[in-house]
Amino acid sequence: MGLARHVVCAMSGGVDSSVCALLLKRRGFNVTGVFMKNWDSLDESGVCSTERDCEDAHRVCQTLDIPFHQVSYVKEYWHDVFSNLLKEYERGRTPNPDILCNKHIKFNHFHKYAIHTLGADAMATGHYARTSQEDEEVFQQASEIVTVRLYKGADLQKDQTFFLSQISQDALRQTMFPLAGLTKEFVKKIAAEAGLHHVLKKKESMGICFIGERNFENFILEYLEPKPGNFVSIEDGRVMGTHKGWFTLTLGQRARIGGQRDAWFVVDKDIATGDVFVAPTTNHPALFRDTVRTDRFHWLTVDPPAELAKTQMMECHFRFIHQMPLTPCTVTLNMDGSVWISLSQPVRALTPGQFAVLYKGDECLGSGKIIQGATQHKEHLTPDPDS
Repeated sequence: MGLARHVVCAMSGGVDSSVCALLLKRRGFNVTGVFMKNWDSLDESGVCSTERDCEDAHRVCQTLDIPFHQVSYVKEYWHDVFSNLLKEYERGRTPNPDILCNKHIKFNHFHKYAIHTLGADAMATGHYARTSQEDEEVFQQASEIVTVRLYKGADLQKDQTFFLSQISQDALRQTMFPLAGLTKEFVKKIAAEAGLHHVLKKKESMGICFIGERNFENFILEYLEPKPGNFVSIEDGRVMGTHKGWFTLTLGQRARIGGQRDAWFVVDKDIATGDVFVAPTTNHPALFRDTVRTDRFHWLTVDPPAELAKTQMMECHFRFIHQMPLTPCTVTLNMDGSVWISLSQPVRALTPGQFAVLYKGDECLGSGKIIQGATQHKEHLTPDPDS
């Protein structure tokens, strides 16, 4: 009988990655747990849970009797993710740090560390997602490279393919998702039966990891110089009040305007003047777009689908927020690799900087960063600040 395959499991200190490691060990793999530190708590004035999470991950590994390692990607996270975020905010966009973290850190730096430094045959994460290959095929990729596709996990309420839409094909080929066919409730049941009660008690992490419980506006103003401007009514051009900087605001959110009894919502930003345009009511027509342009689209299979490559057009489904209802769309492929996405119905607050993620049935095709949103008749246009 040959040696057991070595699988490195990304450990976060939460229930999903803990059960991921447990299932791998039960299946006879030689498992190593690794905790990634991506944010330096010394940079924060608030409370950071990183050390607690690391302790929880270590405790799980002790319970499972598997080796534990900790690796720091603080510098890489700052350079590849956080600096990018600040630049995007300054351009008037609203980036998605979770997608960027998976692309640059977990499925790039960590993937290379697992395979090349620790000598693993594969890596594993606790994401609710599945691929087109069986586990044994993961270990054959070194000798026979086969394109791997990414599909929604069995628990559609927890499906995380949205956050994996920018990862590389190389990393996808060498990654296992042990929770692919499980529901969150069943994962919790496994953890309870295995005595992993300390991770069961933890709340699920929500929001941007490095901000924690702090107010976003206060946090971002620690890194970007305040650039006050006016709130301007989209209806009559009237100045409604002032703000501390367009980068503290995102499309669709309620604008805090002093002296206004009625709710006003952000519909557009002009970074040249600093004006933030607002509209009354949460469903104002100016908040809706039915056409999106992205930058160069990242196809998870590297090449665009055959149908799109042949005709330059394809019907599929779109979302730009995790778990928002999928919207039918028609995709047009441009010569530079970017795409235009025409939606079957207008969508609220299509936000430049977010990622347009496409699906064909259960398959996640990939994503592209939203550069521009428009109505088909072009009454309202959110321009690309760099164009």
